[in-house]
Amino acid sequence: MPLRTNKTPMAIALLALFASRVAWSQSAPGASNAAAELSSKDVILAPVTVHGTADNNDFGAATTSLGKLPADLHDVPQSVTVVNKALMQSQGTTSLTDALRNVPGITLGGAEGGQIGNNINLNGFSARTDIYLDGFRDRGQYYRDTFALDEVEVLMGPSSMLFGRGSTGGVINQSTKKPALKSIAEVSGSITTNGLARTTVDDNHPVSADSAYRVAAMAQDGSPSTRDGTRIKDFGLAPSFKTGIGTPTEITLSTLFQHNDDKPDYGVSPLNGHPVDVNRDTFYGFTDDHTTQDIAAVSALVKHKISPDTSLRNQTQFNFVETNARETASNTIGTVDGTGFHTLPISAVSTLPLTALSVRLQSHDRKIKDSSLFNQTELATKFPSGPLKHSVLLGAEIGYDKYNNHAYYRNGTCNGVALNPVGGTSGYVACEPLVNPTYLPSPSNVSSSTGNRATGSATTIAGYFNDTVELNPQVKLVGGLRYDRYDADITNSINSTNTAGNTSLARTNQTVYMPSVRAGTIWQPTLAQSYYFSYSTSFNPSLEQLISTTGISQPLGPEKNKSYETGGKWDVLDGNLSLNSALFQITQYNSRSQNSDGTFTANGTIRVDGLRLGAVGHITNTWQVFMGFTHLNATIVDAIAAGTMGMVPSNTPRNSTAIWTTYNFTRDWEVGGGATHLSKRYLNNTDTVEVDGYTRYDATVAYIQKTYDIRFNLFNVTDKHYYDALIQSDGGRAVPGSGRTGMITVTYRM
Repeated sequence: MPLRTNKTPMAIALLALFASRVAWSQSAPGASNAAAELSSKDVILAPVTVHGTADNNDFGAATTSLGKLPADLHDVPQSVTVVNKALMQSQGTTSLTDALRNVPGITLGGAEGGQIGNNINLNGFSARTDIYLDGFRDRGQYYRDTFALDEVEVLMGPSSMLFGRGSTGGVINQSTKKPALKSIAEVSGSITTNGLARTTVDDNHPVSADSAYRVAAMAQDGSPSTRDGTRIKDFGLAPSFKTGIGTPTEITLSTLFQHNDDKPDYGVSPLNGHPVDVNRDTFYGFTDDHTTQDIAAVSALVKHKISPDTSLRNQTQFNFVETNARETASNTIGTVDGTGFHTLPISAVSTLPLTALSVRLQSHDRKIKDSSLFNQTELATKFPSGPLKHSVLLGAEIGYDKYNNHAYYRNGTCNGVALNPVGGTSGYVACEPLVNPTYLPSPSNVSSSTGNRATGSATTIAGYFNDTVELNPQVKLVGGLRYDRYDADITNSINSTNTAGNTSLARTNQTVYMPSVRAGTIWQPTLAQSYYFSYSTSFNPSLEQLISTTGISQPLGPEKNKSYETGGKWDVLDGNLSLNSALFQITQYNSRSQNSDGTFTANGTIRVDGLRLGAVGHITNTWQVFMGFTHLNATIVDAIAAGTMGMVPSNTPRNSTAIWTTYNFTRDWEVGGGATHLSKRYLNNTDTVEVDGYTRYDATVAYIQKTYDIRFNLFNVTDKHYYDALIQSDGGRAVPGSGRTGMITVTYRM
């Protein structure tokens, strides 16, 4: 495929930024004199051989950036997985969803109902509102990039005591790049066989003895997949400044700005209990479909060290996401004749060849504004109490969320016959052949009409306390309590009379007062071993996404979750390789699932019994590995919805595995590869539509020098046909994964 040469304004700005960094370093005072002095002397030193891998190439991470947790992961009585920058660069990762493929137990959902952006399931439960940015809830609906991230941290299991509402399956935290007193300048450019071109810049520069700035930037344009019709055109900028580095008071100001102009993939419809068997690259929709997003996040963090054992931390963060979406998805499969489109019983459809079938298309248009403002204050202190040693965290949080989702619909025709009844708002816009659909602009004679406008707002007030008590050097006890007041209001422009049975309430309010607890014990017989048992709870208010639940007089009650986990963490091979394992059970009461119209329905009780295994680090000086396995036995044990009793919850595989390994066979050359495996999953809670399991293989080879790298990544080596994201609506749609794709990346450092 020919290389694209068009330059976006952001790409030009990135080059200018890097050029200015080069000029700055070249004009540093005394640089030319020092070089001349060195060149005038002949100095011969004895050769020195250094074994091992540089820190910036190491997959292992023994600490986490989350201030709520102990710095040492051995002191955390829960499973924690850290996907750091070195691992993401080795794999050619550019999005949060790709980074999370390294965490078994995570599956991807689609942009269904009122949702857009990263929709993730963690340990069998939705993590839609459990994504964080530097420890603050990042609830906006957008597609997250990795250009400004140092690492992604996943804390497994209910964690409302530390993070407030949500976190049934766990918490996903994005840790951004921070300024440091070390000069860094890196520019990277890549291109794929699909025609996606991408460039990033990371520039860190000290400006005084205790201050530094850092700027990360990104621009990309092209197709992210072999799937016909997919396209992205994004850019981002993340400047930050930190002062007081190394002093008792440190202040960090950071921002993230991102613009997405994408064409999301809504996948294919089901037929006969599976995704319809059409060519993997078949794409349903129109050429003028798009999702445009503008994202802004602004944060101010102040850390003050009162004494060697006591520190005070205050952070304020504002998030804003605006989305304008014009999207079209495949809906029901049927036949077309002179009287229009006809849905048929499954028994009738299954007897027809695919070439005789058509698919109805439905519009999913909306304009969304989503914002939040939160402040946290935390006091951390250590003190003795007789023979005991306490590590105490005392915190308070206040926050405000605001949401506005204005829906639109396009009512069209099929073969000249209206697809919607008079006055209908379903938004069926057209029909296409199921095989080899036409890929054209949206019909010019179909206008956009105004649908429901949903608004919501919520306030959060919470206080929390956690104490880690060291009984002796081998035994620690962990206990914590948090109390939340969550008050939410929602309105809908339709159903102004709150008619019983209607799926949208004109107006409703819910105030939830909820305690959350965390308790655990840790036994560390040696520095290289840690064994633990923990109990934790969490809760999910039914209005936490600020959209309607069901058409009844009151919202559904909050989901209540509890978890038991026991496990161990070991350092072997002289501390170069870290192993971990855990057995856990998560039970969710008052469970609910999202409908295609954005509302929710009560399901009952879901229980997940699981096993988790992991390993990360060096097997030898030149061979390192990152791997994990998760087994989930998930069941709906107490059903409210018909046909769900005893079923497996949607998008929950029984087994999942992720492996990535690299080997440096010379000082300059690295080879590596890995596999991602998911067993079969269901697209709904009645288990009537099934997606087969799959194993995908990826590989890399890199030429590594001090000032530059050249890396080649090959994704989906065997060109496996598999399904990536699952969407419950419209009977259960599935998004095919991309076919075999190559990417070459050149990175230059100075």
